Amino acid sequence: MPLDAQVVSDIYREHGQALRRFVLRVANDPDEAEDVVQETVLRVWKAAPVLTGSLRSYLFATARNVIIDRHRRATARISASPLGETDPEASSSSREISEALDRILMEEALSRLTFEHRTVVLHLHYLGSTVAQAAQDLGIPQGTVKSRAYYAMRSLRGILEEMGVGQ
Repeated sequence: MPLDAQVVSDIYREHGQALRRFVLRVANDPDEAEDVVQETVLRVWKAAPVLTGSLRSYLFATARNVIIDRHRRATARISASPLGETDPEASSSSREISEALDRILMEEALSRLTFEHRTVVLHLHYLGSTVAQAAQDLGIPQGTVKSRAYYAMRSLRGILEEMGVGQ
């Protein structure tokens, strides 16, 4: 069953801001970000998918694909190379865009954690601290570091799943 105008309007109202915020971290141009959000919602509307997960997850995954597709189209050029040969520069560029999008998704997900959970994750996974070092730096017991790390990672998995990562 295709989505009607009211459903599309509801999608914009409920998820448009989060999508725009995500896209603006890559695009840095409000007009381009709005184009990506519109194209994302249009793709969802055209596909009228039967979702097995959350709509937000599907929207973020679709937005990520739209950004990558737009980048590939923008960097596509007529090549004099024989068919079958790939342009390593274009491949590298697409990989860089994909990695940048992954970093942005992770930053967005981390920002949605509580301050206490985020600081433990940053100490353990980004600064490379041990549990003992993190406990000392944060002035909390080691057991608290372990507990916060467990619940932070559990929350982070849920947030990333909601954002369409890992699908």
